[in-house]
Amino acid sequence: MVYSMTGFGKASTLEDELTVNVEVKSLNSRFLDLSVKTPRILSDKELEFRNIVKKKVNRGKVLLTVYIERSGSNNNIAKVEEDKLISLIQTLNQVKDKAGISEEISMENILNFQDVIFADTFDDNSKEFEASCKAIELALDNLNKMRADEGKALVEDLKQRVRLIEERIRKIETTQRDVVTEHHDKLITRAKELLTDLDQYDDRLKLELALLAEKYDVAEECTRLKSHADQFNNALSDGKEVGRRLNFLTQEMNREANTINSKSISSDITYLGIGIKEELERIREQIQNIE
Repeated sequence: MVYSMTGFGKASTLEDELTVNVEVKSLNSRFLDLSVKTPRILSDKELEFRNIVKKKVNRGKVLLTVYIERSGSNNNIAKVEEDKLISLIQTLNQVKDKAGISEEISMENILNFQDVIFADTFDDNSKEFEASCKAIELALDNLNKMRADEGKALVEDLKQRVRLIEERIRKIETTQRDVVTEHHDKLITRAKELLTDLDQYDDRLKLELALLAEKYDVAEECTRLKSHADQFNNALSDGKEVGRRLNFLTQEMNREANTINSKSISSDITYLGIGIKEELERIREQIQNIE
């Protein structure tokens, strides 16, 4: 299945007086760029949470946020380090006096130093951890459902654009045969106008014309373009971490389209080649959002 890299998922779990709310957001990124925000009571579980995400998301900028609420009397909040709190207040008063600030120290000022005044350890966070893991799993499932729905829409759009490219390739192949023949005849006519005795240059003329016909022939480029288009469609059907592969195939198809335009001696073929490049640019923009 093809996944978009953008999505949002949320979930909650309720156990006794404990409620865990989880939100997970994902955006485009070349690699997996994961940020985790948790309450202090779960600060030692970030690695475990990261591993849960990595099992379900391969690419993207992902932000995982865990919130904990309690309805009972046992809040199990972090313990205040009284000695550190007193020391912090003294330090803030010294800073205030030296800076000539008359305002009183507020609770907001103190809470800016939570890492200082709250203890880093908790007696037991296993219940919070277990509930958080369940909520994270559910939130990731919701995220992936959204990413899968968007991925399905992206696949349909990409397939339609590849069909347009394949149609233009067929038109180029049909037009190319007539263009080469017409150009060949024009060169012979021009040669007859310039040379009084064309027969004595007949062999050399045929060779030069053959070389020119080969120079302007885009059959090989069309064949490679069709092959890349087939591989592109196969990758979409395969659906396993296809973003990088699709990006590579798009670059190769664009290279062939550039060669067709540089070799073209027909405005019709040039127009079709430009049309292919326009579709490839739209494809390139779309696949930046595919995992």
